[in-house]
Amino acid sequence: MLSTAYSPWFILLCLAVGAGYAALLYSARSPWSRAVNYALAGLRFVVVSFLCFLLLSPFIKTTTTHTEAPTVVLAVDNSQSISLFTPNATLNQLTTGLPRLAATLRDKGFRVETRTLTRPGANPDSLRFTASRTDLNQLLADSREANADHNLAGVVLVSDGLVNQGQEPQFSEFNFPIFSVALGDTIAKKDLRLTDLVYNRVAFSGNKFPLETEIGYEGYAGGTATVEVREGGRVLESRRVALPPGRRRVRTTFQVTAPAPGKRRYEVRVLPQAGEFTALNNTRTAFIEVVKGKLRVLLAGAAPHPDLKALRAAILANNNFDLTLAVAGVGQPLPPSASFDVAVLHQLPARGGLGQELLARVRAAKVPVLYVLGAQSDYNAYNQLNAGLSVQPRGAQTDEVTPLPNPGFARLPLDEESRRRFGQYPPVSVPFGDLRLGAGAEAALWQQVGRLPTQKPLLVFGSAGATPRAATLLAENTWQWRLAEAIAHDDHPEAYDRLISRTLQLLTQNANKKRLDVYPTQDVFGTQDDVTLGAETYNAVFERIYDQKITLKLTDSARKARTVTFANAADGSPLHLGPLPAGLYRYQARATLGGQAQQASGELLVQNQPLEAQESKADHRLLAQLSRRSGGQLYYPSQLDKLAQDIEKADFKPVLSSEEDLKDLVNLKWLFFALVALLAAEWATRKYQGGI
Repeated sequence: MLSTAYSPWFILLCLAVGAGYAALLYSARSPWSRAVNYALAGLRFVVVSFLCFLLLSPFIKTTTTHTEAPTVVLAVDNSQSISLFTPNATLNQLTTGLPRLAATLRDKGFRVETRTLTRPGANPDSLRFTASRTDLNQLLADSREANADHNLAGVVLVSDGLVNQGQEPQFSEFNFPIFSVALGDTIAKKDLRLTDLVYNRVAFSGNKFPLETEIGYEGYAGGTATVEVREGGRVLESRRVALPPGRRRVRTTFQVTAPAPGKRRYEVRVLPQAGEFTALNNTRTAFIEVVKGKLRVLLAGAAPHPDLKALRAAILANNNFDLTLAVAGVGQPLPPSASFDVAVLHQLPARGGLGQELLARVRAAKVPVLYVLGAQSDYNAYNQLNAGLSVQPRGAQTDEVTPLPNPGFARLPLDEESRRRFGQYPPVSVPFGDLRLGAGAEAALWQQVGRLPTQKPLLVFGSAGATPRAATLLAENTWQWRLAEAIAHDDHPEAYDRLISRTLQLLTQNANKKRLDVYPTQDVFGTQDDVTLGAETYNAVFERIYDQKITLKLTDSARKARTVTFANAADGSPLHLGPLPAGLYRYQARATLGGQAQQASGELLVQNQPLEAQESKADHRLLAQLSRRSGGQLYYPSQLDKLAQDIEKADFKPVLSSEEDLKDLVNLKWLFFALVALLAAEWATRKYQGGI
């Protein structure tokens, strides 16, 4: 549509100007014929009128309408339990019917996208059921997020309803209908399995520690099962466990004596019996770190505060810690004989000189310290401690922040679940002002203000060469983090507790001045995980240096060695070893730093986690509940044609969107050349006819 910035009545004025100009120029007698004169006058009329019209700022408004077809996502649970427990005939119906369903929906005008647990874009006629974990909630959430800009009509969820990772999907809200296609078998197989193995990851040399096992059984009620505890192929204990009728699970506990310090691997196994469907779920492995004794922790505060209770609970959650609590001016003073390996100082040093006696005891002990800053902190006194961070607050101003992991700090391993929980924490107060990292200091956590990630430090570790080692947490009221996590996760604030305990472990483990440090980025890896090792190198004054050549030798339990050469990158990216078989691996790393040979050694654990074989009975009730709540329906592989008909009958509408484009007429280059051509034609005709 052609419009102008001024009233369209001005177009008549433009035509009048063009007509007047042509009349004045071609009304006199001319040497050419009348027909030629009229033609030349017409050319001049058109050119002058159009030039005047351009003064009105004309523009072309173009409206483009887009039609977006409704999208149907085929979300396929391609986990191993599908192929293990779904009857072959049913699985064949699915693998042949799913491509036909996709083609039918496309013919009906739908946009069809296929997603699996392992691939965001998959082909329905080339499905492989190999995923080692099932997270249906994440599969549905990814389907929603990937189609946030599309017209998502619904999701066809193909699954057996068995979930072994992530949040249960029935507790999430989805704004689209879910059409479930049920796989698996609701008839339980005759099976014995180890459904759970509970143990403490740390034990003390010479002490007994428990291995609590849970045995699930189908078809063997009233009989007995033989359970063994093994280490390195040697049977430590064997026990016959009664399987009472009327129940599906029974628990038993083994007491094992911890040997010399080191990492130990214990295998708990239920011996297979005649007629058992599968033995894949009969074994679980426990990896125990045997240590000499408990780490003595002093938790000291300037005054009573809810943070002290949260820190105390987090520290006591780790059986490797022995805690002493001291609050300035409250209760009995710290006994002169009290000793400790690491200290947590809450808002010490404090304003007004509170807790000076406690602070002096910690300084005299020369132990690593975790400083927790807050409103009572004396920042001037703190800045003189050389803890790796300088804080210059602007009055009493604060920011409200949540923790954001620094991906370049690999020494603080955080799994995806912990990162997700961090994102759900309520904001807490940190001092607002100038925060500067000292030489060699690194931020393990950054501050996130609302949805805005920043690179302001939240948790800082001082230089590796500093004596004593120090770390600083700038957040006050972190008790809200632990409480919110406990409420959301059935009183299991594991992310908060792991953050505190891992921080204390780093402070004590790295107190020695090592110029080469190579370490696993996780406590335990699964057989499907990418095994990664972090590496840090330091110069003679213990400043971080990068791109150093490191040679690593990895040896498995069968003494088979593998050698890898790599360089530690400045972005903190780890060494990727890929998936490894289950077992205890030892490694030795060597590097030449500043002309001096350095070495580091350690162990890493890879645990076999046959999650998909733990439960054989499909949970179609979960699928039906998901469909009912979202407005969908439950189907079976034999009903895929009916599913296509029901989706068509649901009358999902395409989305129409309009887009307007305004373009000034004066910017069209072809108009310029057209006007030049008209003027050139007029001039050439006049010259040819003998005019000027």
